Amino acid sequence: MMYQIKSKMAILVLGLIVLVSCHGLEDLNENPNQIGSDNVDPNLLVGTVISGTAKNVVGLGFGEMAGVMQHTQKDGWSGGHNAYDWSNDSHSWSGYYRLLTNNKTLIEKAEADNLEFHIGVGLVMKAYLFGMITDLWGDAPYSQALRGDEGAEFFDASFDDQKDIYLGIFTDLARANTLLSKNQSEYFSIQQNQDVLYSGTVSQWRKFANSLALRYYMRLSAKEPGLAEEGIRRISSNPGQYPLILDASDDANVDYVGTSTSDSWPTNTKFDVDPQGAYFRIKMAATLVEALQALDDPRLGVWANKIEIPLVLATGEAEDTDDIRNGERYVGQKLVDDHLDIVGVPVDFDKEYVGLPTAIPLGPAYNLKKEFNQGSYNPHVSQLNNIYKEASGPLLKSRLISAAEVHFILAEAALKGWASGGAEAHYNEGVKQSLKAWGLEADYSSYIAGAAYGGLEEIMEQKWIASWTSAAQSWFDYRRTGLPDLQAGPAAKRPALPLRFYYHIDEIDNNTQNAEAAIQKLETTSFKGDDVSNNSAWSKMWLLQGTGEPY
Repeated sequence: MMYQIKSKMAILVLGLIVLVSCHGLEDLNENPNQIGSDNVDPNLLVGTVISGTAKNVVGLGFGEMAGVMQHTQKDGWSGGHNAYDWSNDSHSWSGYYRLLTNNKTLIEKAEADNLEFHIGVGLVMKAYLFGMITDLWGDAPYSQALRGDEGAEFFDASFDDQKDIYLGIFTDLARANTLLSKNQSEYFSIQQNQDVLYSGTVSQWRKFANSLALRYYMRLSAKEPGLAEEGIRRISSNPGQYPLILDASDDANVDYVGTSTSDSWPTNTKFDVDPQGAYFRIKMAATLVEALQALDDPRLGVWANKIEIPLVLATGEAEDTDDIRNGERYVGQKLVDDHLDIVGVPVDFDKEYVGLPTAIPLGPAYNLKKEFNQGSYNPHVSQLNNIYKEASGPLLKSRLISAAEVHFILAEAALKGWASGGAEAHYNEGVKQSLKAWGLEADYSSYIAGAAYGGLEEIMEQKWIASWTSAAQSWFDYRRTGLPDLQAGPAAKRPALPLRFYYHIDEIDNNTQNAEAAIQKLETTSFKGDDVSNNSAWSKMWLLQGTGEPY
């Protein structure tokens, strides 16, 4: 019987995070008391690695990637979020490598003690973290990473080819699938409270491993279709050998504890009481709001509040009319025209939900807001639902991978002829499982009637919608397929969506030869702009080169 495990995000676990980078370890004195595989309980590291990874997933998927994929926009301090105003000091991978160092210690200790469950967990998390690094940057330190303690020759880690990193991920996940294939009773030393994802349930970790492999085989489908087809066929055709996450009760979700700033939902107003805080700056993007409205999608009401004061055009009245009547604000034509001149987009007179348009020049003034302070309350634009003001709650989760995503992958695979079950059937089930994940399963029958399957565009649109708060995955899909067909806003840094993160200046300065070699392998596009080298957010990594997508 499938059931949902409640988990807690223990963001800080006994200070176990170990200082590491790909370069610079020669500057550290050896600490005889540092945590290593010989003196730490691997169970403690399990919680540290999972919770740290979960926090990064939300940081991306509810942060800048939600801006890129037009799930959200900010009306204050918005350059990186709305306009992709990134540079080579915007995004560092050091936090990912710190987590991978802890994870390496977890695997080493588990190997020494022959703890197969812990080894399997470590391999899944290694695959997840290295997958995030290569998806975000491209080539990266992999085979020689995390080895600074072995000698000076590893201080400047070489960058592995992106393809080799993906192949390593598949190898690790295949081994994890085997290690996690026994009956629960055959594993020992599992501490359920330290596994903040699945409470030590081995079968669910196995589904996680195979679902993650499926994600990455589809990631390679445009670049290496033969490799992708073989992997997807093998996994999807043998559920006994490769069980998958197919029901939302098995989704890889990590809850927030909500006891401090570090373990609470990032827009909470319990710890951030600033009236210009994150909750008041982040709005649903007009792109997503309008897509949901077109589908009469019940998820809109779960994710956003209705506007407090609707706008009404005072037709036939004085052009400078501006007054409140029965809870609505009546405005004259001159105010509407002036708004278009100042903000660059028309007024939205929708009575219920209004999203913030993409990368507009003056977001704080949108929809006739009377004062232009950044991030202050706007009664004419939808705020996020009140649940996002809470520090924790039943829907406030880091969503690492879901049944909805798996079914949409299988729908796309079936469309290609790589999986059985029918594209429409998997599409329908993907929609159903996303609704179930948000407590809306009862709405499925009425909803699907107006959101019927029609092909790849519908699959990718629903997958994009379902990635709410996990928008990085939608970004990776967009790069591969060009869907949904999103357009950069008028104030965006470039007239196209970005494709990758810049290699960070610290890596370029401290690991120069290897970083520069990786940069030379990037392929520039017509949107390179004023970037002085191939190291551009609009350059194509190996994964995208030669695919023709997304531009």
